[in-house]
Amino acid sequence: MSKTIFHLLAVTCLSIGFGSVLVAAERPASAPNIILVMSDDQGWGDVGFNGNEDIITPNLDAMAGNGVRFDRFYAAAPLCSPTRGSCLTGRFPFRLGILAAHTSGLRVGEITLAEMLKKQKYETGFFGKWHIGWVKPDELSTRGHYSPPSHHGFDEVFATTSAVPTWDPAVTPEGWDSKSNKPGEPWKGGFPYMHNGQEAKENLNGDDSRVIMDRVIPFVEQNKNQRFFAAVWFHTPHEPVVAGEEYKKPYAKFGQLRQNYYGCITAMDEQIGRLRDKLRELGVEKETLVFFCSDNGPGDKLANKGVASAGPFKGHKHHMYEGGVLVPACAEWPGVIESGSVTDVRCSTIDYFPTIAKLVDYSFSGSQQRPIDGVDLMPIIRGDSKQRDKDMFFGFRRLHDGVDGKSIISGNFKLMKEAKKNGQMRLYDLSSDPYEHSDLSESQPKLFEMMSQKLEAMETSCLLSRDGADYSY
Repeated sequence: MSKTIFHLLAVTCLSIGFGSVLVAAERPASAPNIILVMSDDQGWGDVGFNGNEDIITPNLDAMAGNGVRFDRFYAAAPLCSPTRGSCLTGRFPFRLGILAAHTSGLRVGEITLAEMLKKQKYETGFFGKWHIGWVKPDELSTRGHYSPPSHHGFDEVFATTSAVPTWDPAVTPEGWDSKSNKPGEPWKGGFPYMHNGQEAKENLNGDDSRVIMDRVIPFVEQNKNQRFFAAVWFHTPHEPVVAGEEYKKPYAKFGQLRQNYYGCITAMDEQIGRLRDKLRELGVEKETLVFFCSDNGPGDKLANKGVASAGPFKGHKHHMYEGGVLVPACAEWPGVIESGSVTDVRCSTIDYFPTIAKLVDYSFSGSQQRPIDGVDLMPIIRGDSKQRDKDMFFGFRRLHDGVDGKSIISGNFKLMKEAKKNGQMRLYDLSSDPYEHSDLSESQPKLFEMMSQKLEAMETSCLLSRDGADYSY
């Protein structure tokens, strides 16, 4: 390693928290309930509050209007599993060893939001698509391993390992082309949901988002008089994308692909509205911080067909371009977040952990110290902070396919390596070129070299974490 890279690595490590010895404190009385809502493969442009005039999302639009809309919110990776790990840990996926889908499971050495909040006397629940480890103990595969939510601080669990159809989630839908799943047969053997250690076998028909919310609502009701944390991770609109007839009707002028895609998003939006209504019915909406985002850009097939949308941004899922990682996002906390707030400061799924840790006055003890890559979002939401003071690192790796995509955003500049075999290195100024039309890698050689050194230092730091530097044995 060159002296320059070593120096950059040292600076990087210090900036993300190496060496900080912090101690957990008692939860403040003002600490809110926390709900993290996430959709799956929903593009930046696939929601009304980002300007889509075709998809009906009144509840998400109301949530964004009553809180803050994030115009530049990034998933930590351009695909599902890595981003999910980042949401719970505040760390870049490459630190976690989760480089792509089904390539690993969340390590028990990681400290999750659920574990942190349990120490602060929160009740914890997970609902929906886990995808950072298998949820069934006898589920065997050549990739990944058993690492269910219950191993990571969640008490109430209603979870699937990975994708299910967005309508009738236990049944393979008509028209689904798969060697292992035939239409009408059980989806991947049937009964994909595990509910507190047992296969769920009832109330699995119809809209999958409703199936999930039917388990969330009782959890919220049971914990209305104490603090709770819920991760609600929908499968919508990940393939197989299917909508019920009543949800397709508003889109009758469109073809079947759009009817199903738009319809299942509207069905999910309805359930988000149901959750918001329940918080108000119970009188806890002012005590509850609700975040919403997607896990990555729009799915490849539907984006290529012009159905799913990254808005004006280039690329989609599995791309290191902005369209692969920029996602729709908003947050609501009545009485704390000013209605109609909007920020274009770059924010990310890695920011959930440090934001919530600050709100509940929690920090690591000496034996648990480790790099936290995110920032506290509240100063950004309040408008006190106008720019991000930490670099952002993204990655997607499947070396057996020749895929080694990665990028770093430092200030307004982004250096990226395309996530494909023999992918090219490209450099963009996102302040003047947000849609990534003008590659500066040749015209700005000094800047390219500096960004390359930052990228190498960041990746080296993540490799140290991945190899065990952050865990005590």
